[in-house]
Amino acid sequence: MMTSREIRNSFLEFFQNKDHRVVPSMPVVPHGDPTLLFANAGMNQFKDVFLGVGKRDYTRAADTQKCIRVSGKHNDLEEVGADTYHHTMFEMLGNWSFGDYYKKEAIAWAWELLTKVWKLDVERLHATVYTSDDEAYELWKKYLPESRIHRCGDKDNFWEMGETGPCGPCSEIHYDRTPDKTGGNLVNAGVPEVIEIWNLVFIQFNRKQDGTLENLAHKHVDTGMGFERICSVIQGVNSNYDTDVFKPLLDKIVELSGKTYSSELHDATGIAMRVIADHVRTLSFAIADGALPGNEGRSYVLRRILRRASKYSKNLGFTEPMLYKLVATLRDTMGDIFPELIEHYDMIVKVIKSEEENFLQTLEKGLSIFDKIVDKLKSDGKTIVSGDDVFLLYDTFGFPIDLTALIAKEKGVELDTERFNVLMQEQKNRSRSARKINIQEVEIPVIDATTEFSGYNQSECDAKVLYVEDNRIVLDKTPLYVESGGQVSDKGTIEIAGNTYHVIESKKVSNTIIHFCEEPIEAKVGDVVRVKIDLPYHNAVARNHTATHLLHEALRTVLGGHIKQAGSSVTAEALRFDFNHYEKVTPEEIEKVEKIANQKIAEAINVKTDELTFEQAQNNPKIKMFFGDKYGDVVRSVTIDPNFSIELCGGTHVKNTSDIGIVKITSESSIAAGVRRIEAVTGTVVMNYIAERNALISEQKTQIEELNSTIHALGKDISKLKQNIVTASFDNWIANAEACDEKNLIVQTIETDDKDMTLNVAEKLRDVVAKNAIILIAAVLDGKVSLTCAVTDDLKAKYPAGKLVGLVAKQLGGGGGGKPHIASAGGKEIAKLPEVMNNFANIVREYAK
Repeated sequence: MMTSREIRNSFLEFFQNKDHRVVPSMPVVPHGDPTLLFANAGMNQFKDVFLGVGKRDYTRAADTQKCIRVSGKHNDLEEVGADTYHHTMFEMLGNWSFGDYYKKEAIAWAWELLTKVWKLDVERLHATVYTSDDEAYELWKKYLPESRIHRCGDKDNFWEMGETGPCGPCSEIHYDRTPDKTGGNLVNAGVPEVIEIWNLVFIQFNRKQDGTLENLAHKHVDTGMGFERICSVIQGVNSNYDTDVFKPLLDKIVELSGKTYSSELHDATGIAMRVIADHVRTLSFAIADGALPGNEGRSYVLRRILRRASKYSKNLGFTEPMLYKLVATLRDTMGDIFPELIEHYDMIVKVIKSEEENFLQTLEKGLSIFDKIVDKLKSDGKTIVSGDDVFLLYDTFGFPIDLTALIAKEKGVELDTERFNVLMQEQKNRSRSARKINIQEVEIPVIDATTEFSGYNQSECDAKVLYVEDNRIVLDKTPLYVESGGQVSDKGTIEIAGNTYHVIESKKVSNTIIHFCEEPIEAKVGDVVRVKIDLPYHNAVARNHTATHLLHEALRTVLGGHIKQAGSSVTAEALRFDFNHYEKVTPEEIEKVEKIANQKIAEAINVKTDELTFEQAQNNPKIKMFFGDKYGDVVRSVTIDPNFSIELCGGTHVKNTSDIGIVKITSESSIAAGVRRIEAVTGTVVMNYIAERNALISEQKTQIEELNSTIHALGKDISKLKQNIVTASFDNWIANAEACDEKNLIVQTIETDDKDMTLNVAEKLRDVVAKNAIILIAAVLDGKVSLTCAVTDDLKAKYPAGKLVGLVAKQLGGGGGGKPHIASAGGKEIAKLPEVMNNFANIVREYAK
């Protein structure tokens, strides 16, 4: 039996021998395609070729493409786990022809691979063709009887990229799993007994705006085969989950849960295990390719998937994070094919574990709330959970709507999704309103005009007025940069007929740049004006923007290749850079990042900018692009040493890194789960920052000295107060003195944290008594006994204080001594203190003998 690895390799080798270029899978997070959240088909990376805007240096290609289908038209989420052949993440084996071979070769090679190489049972194969595709029908008659060639309509056998554009008929190959091979009537029925294993798409038309079709100048072939499905067929199992693609993951889940896996479709344990195995693959591949769970777009899709898997892990009895424990198994089984699983393993584990921990904190409480909602519903004889309650679970407990729907299904109730959607839209509207800033509240005119930006090459220029109203003006040309990509707009001036107007903000609407000035503008359409950049301001912004690129690459060097930009702000005063990372950046790491960035500044590297096609950029693995950014056909790259940093960027930069002077990171913080932020300053602002810090340190030092002085004074006051409290007890002590052979013994233990207290108390008490008294004062300080003995002048010759306190200390494991009238000592054995103090009269008598 062939292993999945052997099946994949044999597919690629087969088409390589047919002169196909074997190309790597594109990331599941597509660059520069705002229409896709995730790569969902093998053709995604060739979309530009099919649209006629891109080319390759080959006309035949083959690959295995990582695909994720969880949203939009292609959404297999609900089927996952409930059946045996749908997945949120799967591999698609494919071969392509770009104006080269067509139907004849595509069908012949598909038949050859399936029947000659993989030796599938010919009698189990069926083919479908588009209802009017006689050419494909006749070609299939060479290999199959007409009873197993099926004509189908638009729904199943006509492929279109969109409402307009390239399209064409397709021919699907289906495999009959029925015991007696009588599943012909089940083709395209969506049942596991007869499944589609390969789709051959013949792109030969262009759909026009009016809906009519016209022939393309070049015809293409685009095929896709579900890897997991063909593995199940070749390995002779009825479920994709029973192949060696999924078995290692399921075995690990069995090991962790202690439960038995069942392939039965309605077995709850089996469903939960299949969902978890599928979802951890999706999460791992997406995170490895730069996506992170979050609250918007593809990030929210990933969070939904993770929370769905987490809910199913609870169904298996898990109360602690467990999904992250499966990543090592996935890495070990697929890392040789997709090395990004090895390269980003630590990051994948950290992200998944952190997300699990955060969600599990609220999952239990949310489930409890939902149970109460359902109990109330059923007691009222209702079966629909209100949209307000669904929104509460989403907004407060982080329950995605599909997760709540899943739980509702388990409880036998439905959701009011219409009301929920209304509440969601209201929340989005509130969020948008909160983000508005003053300049955006100004009505921006819609003008059919194009403004040329010349600021990359000049700091001032002449321009013609195309539109003017109040303080707003549109020119045919401007060197002033317009806010974009996190960089603020330039400031500058516009000189018109001897008057100078100060530009404070700029906005771009389509191809029109609108400048906003401080003053109302006196000009008319057609006037020629002079536009000048505020160079000190412009240069400060450029320093910070180039420094952002240096810090980005330095962070990748220090923290790892998983670091990707998650947002930025570049102003004249400072820069801010947000990036994905699931741990606090330590002071030592910050120091290393600063050191690398400043080393590049010291090397005085020329900063090079180039224009290139987006296709060229995509094919250069050294160029960093940012997910979610929209790129045109022509893009601009910024290079700071080809071996250090190359990024696609439309911002303004210094000519040489030495122009930055120095960069200093001023703060590091967390702004969201898995997203960190650093802030930094450059150039002379660093000097100002250091001066401010030194002034702050000096001020804090003075404050600390003053505080210490105050604390010292308060300490003295407290000691004096405590001493006064003790001396207030003197009369009582004297009245209760112990008589010892006509002498008065005053023996007391006091509480204090002042090492001089026993000495001061004993000395004052001696002055008060004046005669015929022996005094012993004890206290426990810092784990030791402090003793002071004082003797009035009339007794000190016969009963010297130094001798007496030494005898007492000896019994406490210590020693000491001093003058006849007053002496101090210490001891270690605190537990004996009460006994020794009670025995002081005997110590005095023994000494007198």
